[in-house]
Amino acid sequence: MTENGAGGTTGSIPYEPDVVTYERRGAIAVVTLNRPDYRNAQNSVMTYAIDAAFERAVEDPEAKVIVLAGNGKHFSAGHDLGTPGRDHHVKYPNKAALWWDHVDRPGGDQRFSREMEVYLGMCRRWREIPKPTIAMVQGACIAGGLMLAWVCDMIIASDDAFFSDPVVRMGIPGVEYFAHPWVMGPRAAKEFLFTGDRFGAAQAKEWGMVNRVVPRAELESETMALAEKISAMPQFGLALTKKAVNQSEDLMGMRAGMDSVFGLHHFAHAHNAEVGADSLGGMNAKSMKAQASSADAEKTDGKD
Repeated sequence: MTENGAGGTTGSIPYEPDVVTYERRGAIAVVTLNRPDYRNAQNSVMTYAIDAAFERAVEDPEAKVIVLAGNGKHFSAGHDLGTPGRDHHVKYPNKAALWWDHVDRPGGDQRFSREMEVYLGMCRRWREIPKPTIAMVQGACIAGGLMLAWVCDMIIASDDAFFSDPVVRMGIPGVEYFAHPWVMGPRAAKEFLFTGDRFGAAQAKEWGMVNRVVPRAELESETMALAEKISAMPQFGLALTKKAVNQSEDLMGMRAGMDSVFGLHHFAHAHNAEVGADSLGGMNAKSMKAQASSADAEKTDGKD
């Protein structure tokens, strides 16, 4: 069974055809980010298309496990900071948080309400999906891409995958869904954030951030084999077990920690807007990429 077209209109969000696709392969629902020309940069259209696809998989009694994938060379290069499909001022339907519309609000009111819904709220909603979820990651998994992978229960990465959260270069303490200390440990999280460096899949596995690293050519087959194995377990038992682990993480402070850091995140935006050109510290997709390339060159300088 193959069905595409999870993208489309939600509330007042404009139509962007097939920005996310949905396919069911037996007991496995495959949700695929589908903006490969923009390295699957995440805008609100994609966010709500992902949500629609996840909701479809949850409601499908034949879907036992959900795989989140990215079409093309990269899983996701993060938030959309400047493609033709960027939609910072698009109205959303308030599915994750009940708050007033952000479109006509000034200053921090606009940014806070949008990011609470589209990023932090949606990620928390997806973390609570009652079916097991597996992120299948290749190439870039950067900033907002991390958030999409981290909400999944497991991450299978190809050996060409790399990870980074470079937003400290904007003066901002990490992405909105601040799971860093829980998915890799506090000391690794500090190195990850303080340097803004890109780290490969082997390093990510050493830190405990990914479950398995496999050759790129075997990524899909390995992920699907794991999903098939999990799908044989009792569905309600899996749902309760997932809830048990998530609740334990929250008792370790994950949810409260995210709330506190979300406030720091928006304080950083406000500081940037007050002292500089804009809330992103004058950075954009091009300058962030240039800084990352420069940092990578410095890391490899003098090596064969």
